[in-house]
Amino acid sequence: MASRGRHLVRADRGFATGGGLLARLSAPAFSRVLDQLDARLATGGIDATLPDGSPRRLGFRAPGPEPIVHLHSWMALVRLATSGSVGWYKAWELGEWASPDPVVLFELFMANAVALGDTARAKGVFRWVNRAAHALRDNAPGKARENVAAHYDLGNDFYAAWLDDTMTYSAARFASPLPPAGGVGGGDVEDSQALPPTPSRWREGELEAAQAHKIALLLDRLDLTPGDRLLEIGCGWGSLAIAAAQRGASVVGLTLSAEQKDWADRKIAEAGLADRIEVRLQDYREVRERFDAVASVEMVEAVGMRWWGAYLDCIAGNLKPGGRAALQFISIASPLFERYASSADFIQTYIFPGGMLLDEPRFEALARQRGLSWHDRDGFALDYAETLRHWRERFDAAVARGALAEFDDRFHRLWRYYLMYCEGGFRGGGIDVAQVTLTKG
Repeated sequence: MASRGRHLVRADRGFATGGGLLARLSAPAFSRVLDQLDARLATGGIDATLPDGSPRRLGFRAPGPEPIVHLHSWMALVRLATSGSVGWYKAWELGEWASPDPVVLFELFMANAVALGDTARAKGVFRWVNRAAHALRDNAPGKARENVAAHYDLGNDFYAAWLDDTMTYSAARFASPLPPAGGVGGGDVEDSQALPPTPSRWREGELEAAQAHKIALLLDRLDLTPGDRLLEIGCGWGSLAIAAAQRGASVVGLTLSAEQKDWADRKIAEAGLADRIEVRLQDYREVRERFDAVASVEMVEAVGMRWWGAYLDCIAGNLKPGGRAALQFISIASPLFERYASSADFIQTYIFPGGMLLDEPRFEALARQRGLSWHDRDGFALDYAETLRHWRERFDAAVARGALAEFDDRFHRLWRYYLMYCEGGFRGGGIDVAQVTLTKG
């Protein structure tokens, strides 16, 4: 039996997912959650089928996403009302609800997140339990390596099976206009847990080109000249470090993933750049050097709110006066941040232990306090949605051809749900990804 990735499938141990005998006995009473959703959906609507087979339409006051949802058990609403996105995933995994296209449902929830308030978030003791469980995963120096390993040390073969050839695991930038929104589709398909691979709408090599374009745009912000020293905080599998070295820079890349370092070292050697790039298995808080520039792509979301200041101290402390840092980061809309930060969501529970999206104004203020200006911000949320669609298509194809047979079906479903959940979040507008330039005064 496949066992790789089982630690993520079981990651909700210690978290509240809304189950239990009392919950089951009282489940039908939670039908009132539908009334709350109906009253608070400002845009779009849900075509629902209830456990008894009757239809129910929720919302539809203004144009917006219109998902179809089949409620197979009232327990799905219990989990949603008490444990938010953690419980909603658990309900999906247990077959208590299904949809032909969950991406559209997640888009709807995000588009209406302010109006929904706490309707779809963990409450009461469930919120405190999940918040406490998340706090135990804090990215203190002794814990950060374990948290990173939980996600990134699933194996290089795992990521190579569905990422593009550059092994870039962050939002791409597409040069051509983006296609319209929409998920996996298939109007007669009720259960999205085991969808077949969808035919790709993308030209061969388009994702690789978009990732190269993203890296080039980030490096352009740094005005690197031959011989400049670049620190990359969170170097992944080395694609940005290689591109920077090809521009003549000398690069120090940091990672806490042994798997990533092994892959990056091999690719760097194959590119003939071992004399220009050093990949270190080192925490960013340990670096005390001087660099002309700093780059960091979607690393700060992994450090946790408690460590935002330390992350920015690393940039300010290691950057020469007048030097530049280029960041790519994921943020959640400020009106949503307090509720989001008060518990733990699906991503923090199952996918990225210790993670936290940025509240951009708060993070920018911390940067300015450290003498780092904040300018030329460029957001591209829909590009991330399309990147995630790419990954989902490639992931499903990898599962179909048996490339991920060492991971069981529960893990396949978890990962597919993760990719759909994130895609819907970016399409719904409450989550953004951006590049920004910081300059040390």
